[in-house]
Amino acid sequence: MPIIEVEHVTKEYRLGAMESLKSIVSRMVGRHLTDRSNFKALDDVSFSIEKGEVVGIIGHNGAGKSTLLKLLSRIVTPSTGRIVVNGKIAPLIEVGAGLVGDMTGRENIYLNASILGMRRIEIDKKVDEIIAFAELEQFIDTPIKKYSSGMQIRLGFAIATAAASEILIVDEVLAVGDLAFQQKCMARMEQIIAREGRTVLIVGHNLRQLQRICSRIILLDHGRVSFDGDPVQGCDLYFQQSDERIHDHLKSNAQQKKRIDKSGEIEVIGIELQDANGRQAHEFTMHSPLTVKVEFECLHAIEALELVVGFHTADMIYVASAGSGTLDTSINVSSGRHSFHCKVPDLFLYPGTYSVRLSFLDRFSRPMWYGEHLVTFSVSAGAISRGKMPTLGLVHLPLQWNFAGVSQTPR
Repeated sequence: MPIIEVEHVTKEYRLGAMESLKSIVSRMVGRHLTDRSNFKALDDVSFSIEKGEVVGIIGHNGAGKSTLLKLLSRIVTPSTGRIVVNGKIAPLIEVGAGLVGDMTGRENIYLNASILGMRRIEIDKKVDEIIAFAELEQFIDTPIKKYSSGMQIRLGFAIATAAASEILIVDEVLAVGDLAFQQKCMARMEQIIAREGRTVLIVGHNLRQLQRICSRIILLDHGRVSFDGDPVQGCDLYFQQSDERIHDHLKSNAQQKKRIDKSGEIEVIGIELQDANGRQAHEFTMHSPLTVKVEFECLHAIEALELVVGFHTADMIYVASAGSGTLDTSINVSSGRHSFHCKVPDLFLYPGTYSVRLSFLDRFSRPMWYGEHLVTFSVSAGAISRGKMPTLGLVHLPLQWNFAGVSQTPR
């Protein structure tokens, strides 16, 4: 029998300002009708979780992740549908949730552990372990209203993971604190998973972390389950959906974001991106060829014209640029229409959404035409799992690895 069953669950919230008691009574008796819309944080969600599963719940901001965890923790109730939980839950959902500011850290341990179902004798046995894990020995008898948010999270995490519950629910707390404490959190989670066999539900945005510890991923999209299954496939789909949203947003706001400065000597007529077959494209695979084709018109002859092509991210981080000034020959153009092709034989950009920038300079490096956000395109990871790639950086280095004296096992 599943330890958690979610059957056609919908959670609605009413939008708009709070109503006075008078307006509520008037509306109920029909004298005053208020047109207020409802927002579905979750919409007909169904799934089941078996005992011992480690499930990551991912999705964009506002997808319904935290709402789902609050429903499972019985903090809120569903508007429609049914949730069955066959076990004791230890929720760790919000920073400082359940902690009383005027009470000391030690008093909060006893209070919250009791709420989670631990008996006094069990808390007595584990209190020193909880304090040590939270690294709060010096401050444990200080009221927690004087704690930093990080200290409160450490205490809450230590209490929740020490409780003898069948189900642990964690929301966005594995990336708090310094690197050493993050490692302790991960080690504790792996201990809970490998040795204790507890069922764990984790919400997070660190997809590499979730791929490592989860046996299953549930992807939420606008309150609905869009994927439920293999962690690698689920994380890759999340990245794909995120890139599509960024790409669509940039396309819909292309004119507002586009910036062009010109002296009037050169006019760019068209810019096109082409794939390996010379076809126009806006989607490319990492390390595939990409060609930028530009048609332009010169209003007078120009000697030693320099062309610069570059790429930048959606938030205007300049990734790379290259110019014709490094060629052994000068580019001399007459008045009239011209074109050039600039080929990147091995597209080095990490998966994501990028835009093209373009410059025309004269022989004295004076700008005659400059543009940003000219054409938007996306780069996918191809056969490489996006979740296994480093989280930092914009350029993928095609490295060759050689190890000596180490053992290697297939993933």
